[in-house]
Amino acid sequence: MSKLDIGYVGVGLMGGPMVKRLLSLGYRVRAFDIVAGKVLASGAEPAASAADAASGADLVLLNLPTTEAVEEAVFGANGVAFAIRPPQLVIDFSTIKVEKCRAFARKLRDATGCDWIDAPVSGGPPASGAGTLTIMAGGEAAEIERARPLFADLSGRFTHMGPAGAGMVAKMLNQLIVGCGHAVMAEAVMLAESAGIEAARLPECLAGGHADGSLLQKLCPRMARRDFTPLGYARQLLKDLEMVHQFAADLRAPTPMTGEALLLYRELVRLGHAELDSGAVLKVYERPPAPGGGGAVNSPRGEL
Repeated sequence: MSKLDIGYVGVGLMGGPMVKRLLSLGYRVRAFDIVAGKVLASGAEPAASAADAASGADLVLLNLPTTEAVEEAVFGANGVAFAIRPPQLVIDFSTIKVEKCRAFARKLRDATGCDWIDAPVSGGPPASGAGTLTIMAGGEAAEIERARPLFADLSGRFTHMGPAGAGMVAKMLNQLIVGCGHAVMAEAVMLAESAGIEAARLPECLAGGHADGSLLQKLCPRMARRDFTPLGYARQLLKDLEMVHQFAADLRAPTPMTGEALLLYRELVRLGHAELDSGAVLKVYERPPAPGGGGAVNSPRGEL
């Protein structure tokens, strides 16, 4: 079975490996990024604009850092919406605000007759390149089925959560768990070191117990050796936690743990570490104690 033609917008930390994966599987990919060198590095055919990338494609894939970037790429000057007609389909792998996602889907359908699938991902760049992403999707069932072969090529786990926006709600929950998990892992590493045991051995020691999981196995060793090469930028996790915080507030759902993680990431970025990996939250815990004694982050709400 021949592969579909892909228009791709956003060839960054996650998009670059995904484009390379698609090309390796025989997809034709025409891509656009505001940094032209990223398209060249991916091996995709370069497009002059988002509209140019979308023109003639079967599927238009977005992988962008912010809600505003998605809106500009689709509805801005030379955006996707000016170039597509049914049966073309937009699939957004970005993490954006839930209500904006739903609004974009409605607007695209009204303007072009084309459908929108929100398909945020988890797993980081290695999974993006290996085709083992976790993808949570929202959209019409018929469109999901049409795109299912693509999702099978990109994911180790794919779940259709419901109509437009449902995938993004699931991603909010994913980021809540990830953000809080990063903060807890930083505390565990620092406490282990303070107590005189090897933090790097925690994954071995705790494997199979209730504390085990991918964060323990993958993040803990990186934190222990202070490897903050970005697999996901700190600024991106902060952006996501801000969205989770507002989403929960709008629903009047209590999320006190998320509030604590949000404060830590705000401080991490304030300290100038926005471009490091999200595991660099450990740096907030490593700050010298404030004058007068007391740990720097033992009580984040009082001391950050």
